[in-house]
Formats: sequence, C-alpha cells, structure tokens
Amino acid sequence: MSFRDLRNFTEMMRALGYPRLISMENFRTPNFMLVSEMLLWLCKRYEPHTDVPSDVETEQDRVFFIKAVAQFMATKAHIKLNTKKLYQADGYAVKELLKITSVLYNAMKTKGMETTTVSEEESSKFKFDLGSKIADLKAARQLASEITSRGASLYDLLGKEVELRELRTESIARPLEINETEKVMKIAIKDVLEQVQKTKDMLNNVASDEANLEAKIEKRKLELERNQKRLQTLQSVRPAFMDEYKKIEEELQKQYSSYLEKFRNLAYLEQQLDDHHRLEQERFEEAENTLRLMQNRLKEEEKRLLKSGSNDDSDIEIQEDEGSDSEVEDRQLIKQRTAMEILMQGRPNKRIVGTMQGGDTEDDEESEDSEIDLDDDEDDDEDDIEDDSMEISPSKANRRARKPEPLEESDNDF
Repeated sequence: MSFRDLRNFTEMMRALGYPRLISMENFRTPNFMLVSEMLLWLCKRYEPHTDVPSDVETEQDRVFFIKAVAQFMATKAHIKLNTKKLYQADGYAVKELLKITSVLYNAMKTKGMETTTVSEEESSKFKFDLGSKIADLKAARQLASEITSRGASLYDLLGKEVELRELRTESIARPLEINETEKVMKIAIKDVLEQVQKTKDMLNNVASDEANLEAKIEKRKLELERNQKRLQTLQSVRPAFMDEYKKIEEELQKQYSSYLEKFRNLAYLEQQLDDHHRLEQERFEEAENTLRLMQNRLKEEEKRLLKSGSNDDSDIEIQEDEGSDSEVEDRQLIKQRTAMEILMQGRPNKRIVGTMQGGDTEDDEESEDSEIDLDDDEDDDEDDIEDDSMEISPSKANRRARKPEPLEESDNDF
C-alpha cells in the first residue's frame, strides 16, 4: 500500500458520495467491518437491485461475502478482484477497492452524476436480464420451434376435418353390438396373456442363461490359467537353438565389420586407381608435347647446320655435310627411340639427360678417321701429318662446340 493509492481512494469515495468519512489511519490495522461496508455500498452503487448477503459475523459468512462480491464484479463489471487481499482488510485491500472506485469515478467524471446513474441502471438491468434469462431464452426458442411444428401439423389435420367428420358421425350413430365387443375383448385378453406367458418364460430362461454364462466364464478362467502357466513354462525354458543363435549372431557381427572394412578399402583403392589413370594421362600428354617440341627443335637445328656449312671449303664442306646429314639422321632416330621409351614406361621421376644433337658414337669416330685419310691422300705434298690434323681439328672443335647442354638446362628454354 502506498500513500498515493490511499489518498486517491479516499478522494474517489468522497466524490462518489460515500456517507462515512474515511481516514488514512483506518487501514493501518485490519478492519473487515469497514471493508465489507464499502464493498456492499459499491455493489449497490454499481447495481442497485443486486442481492449480496450482508451477514459478516462469523468467519464462514465473511468468506461467503467476499466470494459473492468478487463473483458479482467479475460477471457484471468484468473486474477481477483478489479475494485474499480483500479478506485481509488492510492496506492491500485498498488496491482492490481502488479498481471498483476508479471505474465508477471515471464514469461519473465523463458523463456527469445524474446521467451516469441513469445509464448505469439501464445498462446494468439490461446486462442482468441477459445474464439471468439465458436459460429462459433457450427455452423460449425451443417452444417457438415446437409451436411452429405443432401449428403446421394442426393445419394439416384441420384440412382433413371434412372427411373425418362424416366418418365420426357414422361411427357414433352406429349402435354397439355386445357380441362383437365381447369377441374383441377376448382377443385382446388372449394377446395380453400370451405376452405375459412369454415374459414369464423369458424370466425363467434368465436363470438358465445365467448358469450357462457362469459356466462359460469358469471355462474361460480355466483356459486363461492354463495358458498363463504354459507361458511361464515357455519363458523359463531356454530354447535349444539359443546358443547357436548367439554364435551365429556374433559371427554375423564380425563378418559385417570385415565387410565394412573391405568396402572402405575397395573404395579407397578405386579412388587411387582413378588418380593413377589421371596422372598417366597427364604424363602421356606431357610426353607428346615434349616430343613435338624436340622434333621442331631438330628441324631448326638441321636448317641452321645446312646454312652454316655452305661457307667452308668444297671438299671438307661435302664431307662435313655428309657427316652432318648422317649425324642428324642418327640423332633424330635416337631421340625418337628415347621418346617412345618414355611414352611406354610412363615414369616421370626419371630424368632424360642428353643433347639435341646426340653424343659421339662409333660411326662419328669412323667418319672422322675417314676424313683424316681423305685429307692425307689429297695433301701428298705436305710432309707433316700433324699439320693435316691441325686443319681438321677445327671441324671437330666446331662439332664439339655445337653440342647442346643437357636436357635439364634445355627444359628451361621451353
């Protein structure tokens, strides 16, 4: 409880016209009589025709009073009150009372005291009638539908009144015959006696049916007990194939684990095989490119040798040209063989070390010796053989000078 709430409550109650003066000190201690009086006055203020019990002498009466007030405010004003705080009748009850007084004070403030009172009475009566007469409305609707259906059936029957009037007058004018009446009564009595006999037979059969049903129930109980015992014996007895089943299950688990391992290994090997095929394909393409470049290089070298050999002496030029032609052809054949071996082996880790012109072979040495002999035959006037060898040595030096670098350095040109 706050001082502000207590002050607002006292001012609102004074504005609403509460006859008793309310002090702020009244709620320092529990004061149920004052709270009950204010609640009763607020309920009457909200609904003059309300019927709330005012007896609050005993504890049970107080509980009933608080419940009635809370229910009335919830149904009529849609205000939810805390019954525990109201029952305390102290400062916490002021907050609950403030909910009701604020509604009434705002209504009075907006529309005025007199107009608000009239409108509240009318609206409360309307609400009260709707709330209390819902069952009557449902019954009225049901009666209205029944009246409509009964009226329609009555209209149809009244339409047949002309025909029925003649039949009625004839039946009334006809005299009663005692023999026919007695005969009809005997037939009716006979039918009633037959129905009574059937009912007695059925009652007698009830006992036999009950005995039969009891016998069937006992039989079913015996069957149930027998089946339960059989079930217990089957559960207690271990099957003969259970050990074999467990062994097979363990073996199956092992086989499954080995299957999974083999399946993983197979998938890994397939992946490795695919990678190997891809690398082989790349190596094959690289070897083809290398062979193509080597062929182009050899063709250029051949053209260059043919152009450079045209400036030497005629005899030496012819011999050197023949020797160079043979050397070029030999080198080309050797390079083609090596390239084919690389393609067949497919080993990229091995390096090919050599030159584009090829090394000195036995054929080269024989051609050099033959050149030396030819020079000796042509130069008969010269006395010293060393001079002839000195003339031929530049050609060897030129050929040795033309030897290219190994393949490792030539790869950088590509």
